[in-house]
Amino acid sequence: MSDSGDAAAGDSGSADSRPGGARSAGSGRARSGSRGDGQGRRGRRGRTEPGDRPPEPDADPETVARRICLQQLEHAPRTRAELRATLLKREVPEDVADRVLVRFGEVGLVDDAVFAQLWVSSRHRGRGLASRALSQELRRKGVEEEVLQAAVEELDPEQELETARRLVSRKLPASRGLDPQARVRRLAGMLARKGYPAGVAFRVVREALAQEGLDPELVPEDLEG
Repeated sequence: MSDSGDAAAGDSGSADSRPGGARSAGSGRARSGSRGDGQGRRGRRGRTEPGDRPPEPDADPETVARRICLQQLEHAPRTRAELRATLLKREVPEDVADRVLVRFGEVGLVDDAVFAQLWVSSRHRGRGLASRALSQELRRKGVEEEVLQAAVEELDPEQELETARRLVSRKLPASRGLDPQARVRRLAGMLARKGYPAGVAFRVVREALAQEGLDPELVPEDLEG
């Protein structure tokens, strides 16, 4: 045992005595450490989203469902339909999912009416979306028609009109140099994508171009003009 130990020590000493021997060993350790760090980073990047981690075997379904819902709600506000879809995707039984969601609704953790009101307010203020676009988004999130309509109706038509004017004013400079019909098409198309009715879109665009001094007779009243 001592001979082999002396030999190992001797070999180590020989390696250190060669030019660059210590550096080579250090480099090996550095490379090894880098690989380890890289694997750690990959592991962090590969983390699952909240609620996507597999449940423990034999876990109580209601406990699992509650944990999934809480994890989802910590990540972002969710509608009842979104939470239910996540629970079913995670193979939580339908009756358990519905029971847990009812309880979450009773304690105020899930409230589609509040969700819809906040969604309308933030998306209109932040993205300038109009009632039609907001209704479509809420439908995709599974909000019931009566609930989403009540939220959208809270949006003041005058505020919606002012938002359309602000959007056009922001985009107007980039359209200068185009012929009037092209400008109308570009600006009205932008408003249409945000859910504004055609009548409102063309009215706002014509007003903005008239304020620039463009003869209203040269501005088409619709895309066919």
